[in-house]
Amino acid sequence: MIPQEIIRRKRDGAVLSQEEITAFIRGLTAEEVTEGQVAALAMAVFFRGMSRNETVSLTLAMRDSGDVMKWDDVDRPVADKHSTGGVGDNVSLMLAPIAAACGLAVPMISGRGLGHTGGTLDKLQSIPGYNVTPDAALLRKVVAEVGCAVIGQTADLAPADRRLYAIRDVTATVESVPLITASILSKKLAAGLETLVLDVKVGNGAFMETMDEAEALARSLVDVANGAGTRTSALLTDMNQSLADAAGNALEIRNCLDFLACKKNGTRLHDVVIALAVEMLMQAGIVRTREEASLEATKALDSGRALEVFSRMVHSLGGPVDFVENADRHLRKAPFVMPVPAPESGWLCGCSTRELGLAVVELGGGRKRPQDDIDHAVGLDEILPLGRQVTKGDPIAFVHASGRDGGERLVKSVANCFTIADQAPDRPPAILKRID
Repeated sequence: MIPQEIIRRKRDGAVLSQEEITAFIRGLTAEEVTEGQVAALAMAVFFRGMSRNETVSLTLAMRDSGDVMKWDDVDRPVADKHSTGGVGDNVSLMLAPIAAACGLAVPMISGRGLGHTGGTLDKLQSIPGYNVTPDAALLRKVVAEVGCAVIGQTADLAPADRRLYAIRDVTATVESVPLITASILSKKLAAGLETLVLDVKVGNGAFMETMDEAEALARSLVDVANGAGTRTSALLTDMNQSLADAAGNALEIRNCLDFLACKKNGTRLHDVVIALAVEMLMQAGIVRTREEASLEATKALDSGRALEVFSRMVHSLGGPVDFVENADRHLRKAPFVMPVPAPESGWLCGCSTRELGLAVVELGGGRKRPQDDIDHAVGLDEILPLGRQVTKGDPIAFVHASGRDGGERLVKSVANCFTIADQAPDRPPAILKRID
């Protein structure tokens, strides 16, 4: 393989063969191609794109650059879900135990926060002792005995993705649909999944702000995952406001516990979680109809079985045995909690969701640089949904801050994220479209 010839062919718009793509990824993994050559190919793909078959080949080559897990000893369908990221999106924390309580095995590989979006691993590390990077033996044990394990990518899973992503991040080639598709799916498929559900966010708090952008990514992900042999569907979901009424790591863990205790029924968050659970159960073939799937997921939640699974997962991965019963004893609390008063009376009709997420980062709940530590206690909670009527001075959210001055600054910033109108707005559905 001559790397520059592969780069030249893609630069000129040629369709690369499976052999060319596999050889290049092997060279990337072995560090036999230079960073400059990787960057050049990424830029060529950015401008020239890739066909479905090319993207399938890229995904499989990146999947096979490390270990691919096998679950022959697990007698449940192996399933997972991936979200493209948003504000207050803690769906994975509730969905995995609901799916496990319904009979699925869920080895859920999750990530850290990126930009204005929160990361599932950062949220879980609010729990003292929780091990987000267990070895393969412990992961298998937890999935077999509990039904689910929400963890991070290990060094042995899709190592080519880590090197390629690091180079894309500093060469302005992140926003390439084929490269995004291969990055997401290579990690997921390395986990040995039989089925996958994708939650593609769309709106001003998502990386894909328009329906056209979100649908293009969703169709690429679904087509490539199915082409790679993993049964996959996608839901496009609204991200024009915070999904949960909390944004911030420990605060979203508390929100998760409230959800699993059935205190969030009837919310947009509840709609999204149950809809994704329905997709997972239908794909696995353990129910016959969507109505039956919805009933099973709801029963797992309402009966307390999903909460019990979450508790067992936390303890099995090193967290406190009494975490669910005594969460306030274990989760850190910010020393300053300040209301965000509504600047006028009316109906909440709009939210600058990305700015809301950046407010959490500014508080210390996210990273401005990769090496930054996270303050798990800070964030926002009791965020009111759009469509709610408020009176001037009513709290529309609460800021949890480590310092008074910083908290007061963020109170003003958060208030500026919301638009208030004289009339009640239309309320768009949380689930916008399904793609299979």
